Amino acid sequence: MLKLYHWEPNANSGKPMLALMEKGVAFESHYLDLLNFDQHKPDYLAINPLGTIPALVHDGKVFTESTAIMEYVDAAFEGPSLTPVDPIERWRMRWWMKWFDQYLAKSASMLGWSVFVGPSVRARDPEELKAAIERIPMKERRVAWSKAIYNTFSKEELAESTRRLRDGIGKLEAALGARAWIAGATYSLGDANGFNLAYALPLAQPDVCNDEKTPAIMEWLRKIYERPATRKCWALARVPRMGERVKFLERT
Repeated sequence: MLKLYHWEPNANSGKPMLALMEKGVAFESHYLDLLNFDQHKPDYLAINPLGTIPALVHDGKVFTESTAIMEYVDAAFEGPSLTPVDPIERWRMRWWMKWFDQYLAKSASMLGWSVFVGPSVRARDPEELKAAIERIPMKERRVAWSKAIYNTFSKEELAESTRRLRDGIGKLEAALGARAWIAGATYSLGDANGFNLAYALPLAQPDVCNDEKTPAIMEWLRKIYERPATRKCWALARVPRMGERVKFLERT
């Protein structure tokens, strides 16, 4: 059976999880506790030597990088297509996925590491944390973990991340005010990609992303959250604080 190695159903891990569920493809779930550094342990490094999650194993071949996995899933398996037929909408879908990944995600990630990941592990034994950081294969990830654990993100870095998030909220609101879904008339990989990041925008920036100021974003998030695949995906959450995060999208 198809195997997916993942953490909580948000951000990068949530993207292939949601794509598989939208396609109706069964998979064997292998949960990696990111806060316990499972992704840097020998068993997983044997699958993905870079120690990044998620990873998909299909017919003995390992696929990494969350957005690329989503596109592979859509192309390789039967089920409803998550890629628009119209060339312009297909281009728009890929444009937004790149924007989510390269622009918005980096800033959201830094703030998330600062306020959630770092504090979640900071109280552990200092020597244990030091050893865990040293085991991380990628230098960039060692730096990110170190900054999160020791709370050394600079004020300038955090301020710039906040600026980019607020700028991104404006761009996303304008786009969704012009069309029903991120690429156009139909739900696509672009929406699945964006939801796993953008659902946190009203939580991180409530003064600029809310029902009054960004009604298009809020309606888009609620429409995605109401999809059976999204509910099924988030039912796999194990960290209580994570599983509760999306419930604000329920309509009253």
